[in-house]
Amino acid sequence: MNETTKQEEISEQLQQLLEERGRKALELARKTVLDEKIESKEVREALKYFMTEYWHDTARPALLSLVCEAVGGDPNITTPIAIPMSLISGAIDIHDDIIDQSEVKDSRPTVFGKFGKDIALLVGDALLFKGFALLHEAVEKGIPAEKVAVISEIIKKTFFELGEAEALELQFRGRTDVTPEECLHVVRKKAADVEAHTRISAILGNGTQEEIEALSAYGRLLGMLIILRDDMIDMINFEEAVHRVKKEHLPLPIIYALQNPETKSILYPICRKKEITEKDSEELLSIVVKAKGFDLTDEFMQRMAQDAFEKLEKVEKNKNYLMTLTYGMLLPEWKSFLTPPITSR
Repeated sequence: MNETTKQEEISEQLQQLLEERGRKALELARKTVLDEKIESKEVREALKYFMTEYWHDTARPALLSLVCEAVGGDPNITTPIAIPMSLISGAIDIHDDIIDQSEVKDSRPTVFGKFGKDIALLVGDALLFKGFALLHEAVEKGIPAEKVAVISEIIKKTFFELGEAEALELQFRGRTDVTPEECLHVVRKKAADVEAHTRISAILGNGTQEEIEALSAYGRLLGMLIILRDDMIDMINFEEAVHRVKKEHLPLPIIYALQNPETKSILYPICRKKEITEKDSEELLSIVVKAKGFDLTDEFMQRMAQDAFEKLEKVEKNKNYLMTLTYGMLLPEWKSFLTPPITSR
């Protein structure tokens, strides 16, 4: 079996796994929101668009299910928590789009891009408040009150850390002097979201304290891997690459490439252009590849993945899915998009 075939098989297996484990919670979250009586037609339409056409995140509820199972718990007990957490995560996503001025993602208009800033803000707030209300109602679904209190505290701390990450990230806009260390510090903070999911799930599954701490650390590492994988993918997509350069902060592969003064002298004029063409984007990609920006990012991810695998050694039950999920973040998909003669080796 060649590498490409193996990559495709693992990607397909992961997609199927996440869909199977996360679909139920996502569908229930959709129903909960769409059953709300909302007088404003525009807000109602924006909520419907987000929940039915845009938001297809089965990964987070699936992660709750898989971690609970890994400590020997019943994955079904995570559903009453997965529903509100899906809504809260959706709210965070909408608010991020407003901050980053992201009008399109994955070839689809965001709520911000389709309905504007004001409606997007109202929809994000609605999901946030609904999520927290459902979180406190989880007691009625069989989740012990003391666990709900602990989970609420974890989510509160996560919000503060994500807020800090956004504030720090804003300082990176338009800068070409950001160091890899500064970038990775923010990436680590942004991974608080995934850590919260793994910690909460280990608690729901009655994991030992050692398992809870190990899976929390694993979640932080997995979250960083997801973010850096997105950095790789954003570099390959023309629209995303331009948006990152003009409106957000630079992806890690570019930041690594900029550490070389000679490379920086070539990249700097491209990043500073008022209008970046597709040809400019291709040139930027070629330069970053030759400057080992992708390789250095990949090497860092490999080390993080190894740390994640070591954390999973503390888990003695059903951890195979989590190991596969981690490995899936390492698939070097970006190399298949690089047309010859561009090569990183």
